[in-house]
Order: sequence, then structure tokens, then C-alpha cells
Amino acid sequence: MIRSARNEDVGQIRDIYNHYIENTVITFEELPVSPEDMRNRFNEVTGLYPWLVYDDGGKVIGYAYAAGWKSRSAYRFSVESTVYVREDSLGKGIGAALYRELLDRLKAAGVHAVLAGISLPNEKSRKLHEKFGFVKVAHLPQVGYKFDQWIDVGYWELIFDRPSA
Repeated sequence: MIRSARNEDVGQIRDIYNHYIENTVITFEELPVSPEDMRNRFNEVTGLYPWLVYDDGGKVIGYAYAAGWKSRSAYRFSVESTVYVREDSLGKGIGAALYRELLDRLKAAGVHAVLAGISLPNEKSRKLHEKFGFVKVAHLPQVGYKFDQWIDVGYWELIFDRPSA
């Protein structure tokens, strides 16, 4: 079941995220996030934007949220989206279900543009975003360095109510 995240979910959210920090280049963080840091991030985001979890009988197996794109006031209708799923629950449609709900809530809240940064290559994330109508708008070569390798980042954007060409 998808629902809004609660304070008691933060530990499980942190565990999911720390797996990606320690084992992948999907996030550019290199050190595990402390409980206090994750709680601060959670509180900062949930005051303004949705943070959702996929709850499987009390076990958080995925989460998605949006955060402000940039701090300048003219960016107020743009957000950056994020989705993470427990490693043992990948490929079950959980990320897509979370994203569908997140995007619905963002559109209803009056968000205009949703951006997603993807470390490359990452075909699963690319396909997920394009499934929802995101379009690649930027490619930044070698902007990250993790696990002794340079990593490219692409940006995909979804504009709600984009006029048809």
C-alpha cells in the first residue's frame, strides 16, 4: 500500500538509501546517512512536498519524494523527484507505483516541471522515467567520481500539461 511517509518510517527509509550509497553509483553520496541527517531531510521535505512509502505489512520496501529544484523564487513550480526501492523488491512494479502516485500528487499541487537526475548508464531508471513521459534534456559527462570511476549524469524532465507540437 502506498501512503504518506511518517516519522516512524525514517529508519527504514535510511536503510534503503544507505544500501545505494554503499553499493552503487545511483547516488553520489559516499558516506552512509546518519539517523539524525535522514530525519532532518525528511522533516525539511515533508513540510513542502510529498514523501511517499510503499508499505508491505509494516515494512517499507520503497519510497519516493520530491524536493525543491533550486532555492530562487522563480523555480517555485519546479521540483526534483527521487525514488528508491529495496534491493530485494526490485522488478515488482513498486517504483512505478510510487512514481505514479507522486506525480499525481505533484500535478494536483500545481507543480509545473519535475526533473530527475540519473547517473549513467542506468537503463532501468531511464525506462521508468520515460514511461511517465520524462524527456532527456541534459547530459553532463564525468561530473561525479565514485568507486574509482568517473560518472556521467543525465537530466530528464516532465512538464505537466505540455502543449502538443
